[in-house]
Amino acid sequence: MIAALSELLSIGQDALWSGFVVFARVGAAMALLPAFGEQTVPARVRLILALMFTLVVLPAMAERIPPPVPGLGFAPILLTETLAGLFFGMALRLFVLALQIAGTIAAQSTSLSQIFGGSAGTDPQPAMGHVLLWGGLALATILGLHVRLAEYLLTSYDLVPPGVILPAALVAEAGLGEIGRSFALGFTLAAPFVIASLVYNVTLGVINRAMPQLMVAFVGAPAITAGGLILLLIAAPFMLQVWSGALGDFIADPFGGQG
Repeated sequence: MIAALSELLSIGQDALWSGFVVFARVGAAMALLPAFGEQTVPARVRLILALMFTLVVLPAMAERIPPPVPGLGFAPILLTETLAGLFFGMALRLFVLALQIAGTIAAQSTSLSQIFGGSAGTDPQPAMGHVLLWGGLALATILGLHVRLAEYLLTSYDLVPPGVILPAALVAEAGLGEIGRSFALGFTLAAPFVIASLVYNVTLGVINRAMPQLMVAFVGAPAITAGGLILLLIAAPFMLQVWSGALGDFIADPFGGQG
């Protein structure tokens, strides 16, 4: 009886250790993941979500979790797993940043940057950015973001095995590459508004040159405002489709399969 209890206790300790190691990475990533890690989501809900994702990832990763280092305890693996979770979470957070960049550029181009619409974070965003951000998060969630995130977390263990320090090459090359791609994606999404703003300003300059006595600003301001809103109505579905596709491609093959 005592031997059976001792064996059961050993199995329980191994399960708790594996769960703790997986939770360290998943919990760190959960603080930055799109939709689930937004600051508007209560901390208790995020904690429960982190536990649920841990239960999803744990069965596949339990055998790959290294035992604790004698004499050092859980500190080394806690540090490595937390850093890995923050890195992979930040990689996905950059896609949210791309939507915010696109909304800011679009609002600046159409003279609507003073109209604030709140934000998923602490800093207020222009109304256009607010619409694009929540629209993108809602679309990603409807398309099964929770399933994709579980796959993404499992893939992260192939790129950075548990207990292994983040490779400097991965952080430098992949990290900087994703930052550049985030800004490029944001500008690409806002390109229709930039083009419309260019056409508007050129046209306004020609009219002002032809009729200096006409107060073109009073005529042009309502036109660019209405045009920006109409363009948002037309372009937003395509912008969100492009953004969702880019997010799905990244989750399917993070960092181009670098390791």
